Amino acid sequence: MNTVATKVAVVGSGISGSVCASSLAKNGVSVTLFESARGPGGRMSQRREVSEDGKELVFDHGAPFFTVSNAEVLGLVHEWESRGLVAEWKQNFGSFDCSSNKFFDMEQEGLTKRYVGVPGMNAICKALCQEPGVERKFGVGVGRMEWLESKNLWSLTGLDGQNLGHFQGVVASDKNIVSPRFTSVTGRPPPLDLNLVPELAAKLQDIPVIPCFALMLAFAEPLSAIPIKGFTMINSEVLSWAHCDSSKPGRSAASERWVLHSTMEYANSVIAQTGLQKLSEATLKKVAEEIFHEFQSTGLSISQPFFKKAHRWGSAFPATSIAKEEKCLWEKNKRLAIAGDFCVSPNIEGAIVSGIAAASKLTEMLSCL
Repeated sequence: MNTVATKVAVVGSGISGSVCASSLAKNGVSVTLFESARGPGGRMSQRREVSEDGKELVFDHGAPFFTVSNAEVLGLVHEWESRGLVAEWKQNFGSFDCSSNKFFDMEQEGLTKRYVGVPGMNAICKALCQEPGVERKFGVGVGRMEWLESKNLWSLTGLDGQNLGHFQGVVASDKNIVSPRFTSVTGRPPPLDLNLVPELAAKLQDIPVIPCFALMLAFAEPLSAIPIKGFTMINSEVLSWAHCDSSKPGRSAASERWVLHSTMEYANSVIAQTGLQKLSEATLKKVAEEIFHEFQSTGLSISQPFFKKAHRWGSAFPATSIAKEEKCLWEKNKRLAIAGDFCVSPNIEGAIVSGIAAASKLTEMLSCL
């Protein structure tokens, strides 16, 4: 590979982008990773909050855990375990019926291996982004991706108009890079013009998503009436999931922290009224009260928390898979890969599989230049 040929931009530092960047770097490719947020993780981000009395609180407010069935991904997970980045979350799980206020399908510890990042879900992405050969650009959003036909290169421009450089290949691991949702949030056209990739346009046109609200709670005393540490909730219009975040390995036990996830229907009802612009504190407070009220309605002796805060995931999960066979979308002539959970399956494992596939496509192509 010549110097220019080894330069690849990876847009998005969720697990798909992070795995892809790490894999490319291990194969000798010089990677620049762009992330609009302050740190890596995407839906595997960790949230740091401070309570009114000054206590620092940490929450995995996105994906609570992940499972693995793919052999290649399992190999990666075992490597991460050996590095202390991942551990098995060994607790009891089940389901809760909000109409009868009863638990059912109680699963004994260890039947399904649930993995978590240590000390937070974002630990994996953090480590992958710090590997040799990966240059990290956090707080840098990509506003425009242009294909320079005469130079056979990609040119990236930041949201602030800054020139971010020229690259031989690009991996876009954020589905919003071509989505009308990008315009709804920023008021700008999406970074990637679908006219540049007409053969991919039909699949990328408008990937449907499922929104979700997360509610972060901290309690001074354990919720001892709840016999399990994570459960799906059925027959609720508001709640779909609850877990005790502080029960995960490597977490502080200074307080008991829970994370609740809303139903898609509830999230859609709020978004229908507010749109996708940044929510006001008053709206987030109202959402927090409504979700917590539903949690209290379970009859599980839920005490008042000393911390309560809601977060909106506007496009939490993809509602479709657009590249199940190929694992990622690939534009060979322009060396553009589109990767993420929306390509394979709407979970962390699917995102990892897609990131590996994108790295493989680019590594193979660049080795021929």
